[in-house]
Amino acid sequence: MSTQFEHRPDAPTDASSGARPAPSVPDPAAWPGLDRPPSGPRTAVSALVARRLFAAAVSRLHVTVHGVGDRPLGLGGPAITVHRPEEFFARFGRDALIGFGEAYLTGAWGEGAPGAGAEGSSELGDFLAVLAAEMPTLVPAPLQRARAAVVRRPPKAHENTERQTRGNIAHHYDLSNDLFAAFLDPTLSYSSALFDAPQERAVDGVGELLRAGDPTPDADLESAQAAKIERLLDVTEVGPGTRVLEIGTGWGELAIRAAARGASVHSVTLSTEQQALARQRIEAAGHGAAVDVELCDYRLVDGTYDAVLSVEMIEAVGHEYWSTYFRTIDRVLAPGGRVGIQAITMPHDRMLATRRTYTWINKYIFPGGFLPSVQVLDEVTRADTDLRLTGRLSMGRHYAETLRQWDRRADAAAEEVLGLGFDETFLRMWHFYLEYSRAGFASGYLDVNQLLFTRP
Repeated sequence: MSTQFEHRPDAPTDASSGARPAPSVPDPAAWPGLDRPPSGPRTAVSALVARRLFAAAVSRLHVTVHGVGDRPLGLGGPAITVHRPEEFFARFGRDALIGFGEAYLTGAWGEGAPGAGAEGSSELGDFLAVLAAEMPTLVPAPLQRARAAVVRRPPKAHENTERQTRGNIAHHYDLSNDLFAAFLDPTLSYSSALFDAPQERAVDGVGELLRAGDPTPDADLESAQAAKIERLLDVTEVGPGTRVLEIGTGWGELAIRAAARGASVHSVTLSTEQQALARQRIEAAGHGAAVDVELCDYRLVDGTYDAVLSVEMIEAVGHEYWSTYFRTIDRVLAPGGRVGIQAITMPHDRMLATRRTYTWINKYIFPGGFLPSVQVLDEVTRADTDLRLTGRLSMGRHYAETLRQWDRRADAAAEEVLGLGFDETFLRMWHFYLEYSRAGFASGYLDVNQLLFTRP
């Protein structure tokens, strides 16, 4: 586990009700590199370039940026304030989008207009959504062609080999079960919910799909999480006697619901924290005899299963191992079996452009993570397995609403999180992570799909 997430007994144990804690200098032992901005001649040049690119980009967007120059930048819209411009552009110029996020963690910039009160509103996500919608064109084309020369590559230590994957998973999922319980609903589902909304049929480059309409704001999250799981169980025809393999246990809700239908479930995870709590929840629900939760890499799974289910786990596989992941599923799937995967996806062209990029999300949230496109999952399964993509439900805006509710819950639980030993910088990081993610789905830059694979 990275040192910045270790529980520290000397961390503050109070926070202003409903407000993001005021930024303080990050502890260099817990947050190396955040206690002071980068400096030197290279940083000075890159900061100057970043200032010019940033001003040119936001000036044509429907946002408002205070604190850069004599007057606000932008065409009006969600507002941010740059509190310390020199630090903001030093970090942004030196480390691109990683530095952009780190400057938020240190308080060099934040949401809202000057004097507008405590930060912590959803305006951050609204601002980032405008940027995400324009992501392919924010940087001039000539500079985009030089991308490969300036972006950082993922560290070799983040590659999801059998030896390293467990550490990558532990970095996030073994933070604290109490932390996740503080902002998730009672099902402890850490993936997109499916709210009640009309659905329409559409066609894209991979064929026919269902597209879920806009969810109702503030709809009940717990019932929407249950609906997401029940739909996956329905399309994979899980019922009495079904042998189910679940790749990625979470905290056990899918396994509980599958067992309640009369299925036997073998669930595998690499998170010791999740395994322990999932087993407790499964026993409490009365399904201990029907469900086995094993600490096991998906590559090592044996047996034969009528249904294979995996909810937002493929994002942690890494593009180098997508073929291995699907070949494993193909190997253990019984004749006539069905595969249900819920996957966060991105456009195919953006996936190709970013698959060797080290991001803020990789550094602080999901080391080794990478999002596929629907197209590449179709291509990989066609090339390397007998599986075929035969059903899809697109529901990206439902993830935007899920994340909005999570962020609101996390903000309300700030005192509880500080009491667990996390610090103010962690709270800002978590808020940025949730709103940064929400922006991707709200803008349409990201999507989440329930995918059904069968054998012809």
